[in-house]
Parts: sequence; C-alpha cells; structure tokens
Amino acid sequence: MRVLFDCRYVRFPRHDGISRFSAELVAGLARDHEVTLLVSDERQLAMLPALPHVLGPSPTGVLEPLTAWRLRRVPADVAYSPMQTIGSARRAWPLVTTVHDLIYYRHPTPPRDLPAAVRALWRLYHLSFAPQRLLLGAVDGVVTISETTRGLMTQHRLTRKPVAIVPNAAASETAGPFGEPVTHTSPPTKRLVYMGSFMPYKDVETLIRAAALLPGHELHLCSRIDPASRSRLAALATGASLVFHDGVSDEEYAELLRSATALVHASHEEGFGIPLLEAMSLGVPVVVADTAIFREVGGDAAVYFPVGDADALAHAVRALEGEWETRSRASLQQSARFSWRDSAERLGAFLAEIVATAQRAS
Repeated sequence: MRVLFDCRYVRFPRHDGISRFSAELVAGLARDHEVTLLVSDERQLAMLPALPHVLGPSPTGVLEPLTAWRLRRVPADVAYSPMQTIGSARRAWPLVTTVHDLIYYRHPTPPRDLPAAVRALWRLYHLSFAPQRLLLGAVDGVVTISETTRGLMTQHRLTRKPVAIVPNAAASETAGPFGEPVTHTSPPTKRLVYMGSFMPYKDVETLIRAAALLPGHELHLCSRIDPASRSRLAALATGASLVFHDGVSDEEYAELLRSATALVHASHEEGFGIPLLEAMSLGVPVVVADTAIFREVGGDAAVYFPVGDADALAHAVRALEGEWETRSRASLQQSARFSWRDSAERLGAFLAEIVATAQRAS
C-alpha cells in the first residue's frame, strides 16, 4: 500500500505531542508499506525516517484548503494526516484525518504560538461543531487517539464515516528514548514533576496549592513559560518550593522523572496524556486528576484525586510513601499496554480498509 503521510506538524529541533505522534507512526508504518512524507519545511526531515518526500504548503497558511488538489499527482493509494484541517477538495486518493480531542470547544483559547489570523479562525471554528462536521464529512475515514474522544465524537454526532482508535505511546528510539526503568524501590528525592503547558484548563494552580501543603517537596515545572504566567503562579506559591525549568531536553526530563516521587497532573481536559505514559514506562508513579481520559491511560496503576482538589492531591502524594514500590510495578505493567508498533499496525490496517472500500466503490 502506498501512503502519503502528512508530516507538516513535525517540530524541530525537538518533538512536541503531535510531532512525536507523526514521527512514531510514520516510522512504524514504513516497516510494512511504501510511504511518502509530506513536509512543509525540509528541516522537518531531520526529525523523520529517511523516506521519499514532497513539499507542500504550510498547514497554517492560506493555501491549506487546496492541499489535496495541489498534491493530486503524488502517487498514493491513500493519504493520512494527523490533523483534520487538511484541504480535501478534488483529491486523487482516499483521505483519512485525525481528531485528537474536543478540548477547545469547552476551552476555546487557542495556543499562543499561532499567528494572530489563525488564532481568530481557531476561535470561530470552535464556536459550534458545524465546521468540524463539515471537514469530517468530506474525508473517507477518521482516526482518534482514545476511547474517550471517540465517545465524545459519537455524543456530538461529528461524523458517520468509519472511525479507528490509534493510541499514543511513550517515546521510543525514534523520538527520544528515556532508557530503562528505574531500579529503586522508593523515591530517591521528594521531587514532583509536571510536564505540560500553562493554559487555563491544565489547572497548574492546583498543583502549586498542593505543593504548599507538602513541606520538603519540590514541584518541578518543565515546560516553557512566559514571564507574566510565571509571576502569577509564583505569587500563589506561599510555602511551596517551585522550580521553573522553562523548557527541558528529553534527557533532562527523563533524569527528573527518574529522581521523582511522582509525576503530577491536574488537567481538567486532555486528548490523551503522554506524560503519564512517559513516567509510568520508567516505573515512576503518577498522581493525576480523576478524569475519563486519565482513567483510560492510567488504569489501576495511577493514583487519582478529584479535579481541582489540592488537599486530596497532597494527601495522595503522602500516601505514596507506603505504596511506592507497588505503584511502580503497576505503572510498568500499565504502560506496556501501549506501543507505537501496535498503533502503527492499527493505523495500517485501518488505511487498508479505507483503500479497499474506495476500490469497491469505484
């Protein structure tokens, strides 16, 4: 099967979530199929396996609605994009796109790194489900990353097209290995680690309030943060020990996790929760908000607290002292349920089904 794989969301010089999703899946898919990469910047190729490629428009540019038409001469049996906004008109092959989550319908603030015009369109797009239904109705199949998101898609009647679940997994050798699991049976430090953005729905404030209730613990906040957000969060930290890293490499992040009591996450909404898998794959327990998606990813291994409850979060961290080794073993077992190899095979099988359906219809 010849697959045109949209890699225009790959970041350089290091992956973010959708970038890693793209790189891991395209590497796995290329083991069994003939894959051509679609990139918008040749610097993206350094983050991807050595495969044939074509150049296309920026996914946030004004020419995006014409993407499939412009690429119609690229030989492929099917095209796949890790987003749903790729232009589908007048395409020459079946097209499968991806819905990661529906977070921004409830939390419509767009990411700050997008151009102003794109941010405005983002807000308009999320005023109702009509634009989403229009996009998904124009393609041949839809991928999502969790049972939680598929349930929401069904609830809101987003599409009648076939839907497949292709989960995330922890980083592999393709996108930054974290190494072997820890061997200690109790935490070597009282570090708590948070990996994620500082957007309002992430509720970092609850993490900070909990840290203030945990004398002797340090809360390490790994992601880049703007000065205004840092000042606002620091002002909440009376009695808390905070370490703002303002961005870390994969190696630095792995080292923090290896020395941690737990990864903590208070987000009200998530598309998946890759940081949970990253920690659990090292045998590091996770203490997270009790949401449907975190239950799906963390299973019985994670420790849960009610959304927004800093007291319960602090209590859960203290309770780990007597069960850290048990939670560590359970975390390894839970994380092993997710693998990029399995996800790539799921994607390949779904694409093959879409190709077969299109051939029967032609």
